[in-house]
Amino acid sequence: MNLGIEGRKAIICASSRGLGLGTAKALAEAGCDLVINGRNEQLLDQIAKDLAVKHSVSVTPIAADISSPEGQQAVLNACPNPDILINNNGGPPRRDFKELDRQSIQDGVIQNMITPIELIKAVIDGMAERKFGRIVNITSMSVKMPIEGLDLSSGARAGLTAFLAGVCRQYAQHNVTINNVLPGKFDTDRLKGGFERQAEQTGISIEEAKRLSSEEIPAKRLGNPEEFGKACAFMCSAHAGYITGQNLLLDGGLYPSAF
Repeated sequence: MNLGIEGRKAIICASSRGLGLGTAKALAEAGCDLVINGRNEQLLDQIAKDLAVKHSVSVTPIAADISSPEGQQAVLNACPNPDILINNNGGPPRRDFKELDRQSIQDGVIQNMITPIELIKAVIDGMAERKFGRIVNITSMSVKMPIEGLDLSSGARAGLTAFLAGVCRQYAQHNVTINNVLPGKFDTDRLKGGFERQAEQTGISIEEAKRLSSEEIPAKRLGNPEEFGKACAFMCSAHAGYITGQNLLLDGGLYPSAF
């Protein structure tokens, strides 16, 4: 399917690996010019070169912490008038809520709620003036289904979801949409870290931990970043202008609900 966004400009936060990278690949394939972001400058530069050559698009790498005002400004300077914004960021590490102090709670909220809101504030009026905008927030299945030890991540992302539920309806008339994509278990470095902890705690191999986790999923496999990216790209497409304020759950059927 032609997504109808060739030549559009996209910012993809935290896109040097995992789901952010999968989304950057899909948008580059759709013909978008990209600003990609991460903290590893050498890795970002290589990704930018590879995507630019493969898809004949412009790709600008910005090595920065997207949660910092300086990092946000660097990304916005590279793309002051984006048509597409993909909000993505690492989440706080798994930790019992009783271990959280005030500073760690504030840091988690800045990462997963305040930063996306600040970026949306910076770009949404321009999108409205140009009569095209697609904002996708990569959140988590844990927004709908609590996961032990991820209370801070879940709470901040749920707060973002509720905050934007009203905002998105203010801008729908301008062909600007805001949606959330909720990943379940995907084959990424973050999940690999969980398998390593499980293997260490239980004495099983990492591969066995991965297999056991896959067995819990009705699809009987982990998701891959490329299929995640294509779903995100569709939400950014010209065909998705009537979809806003929604939570797209990508979990292989893991969350058991009829609605």
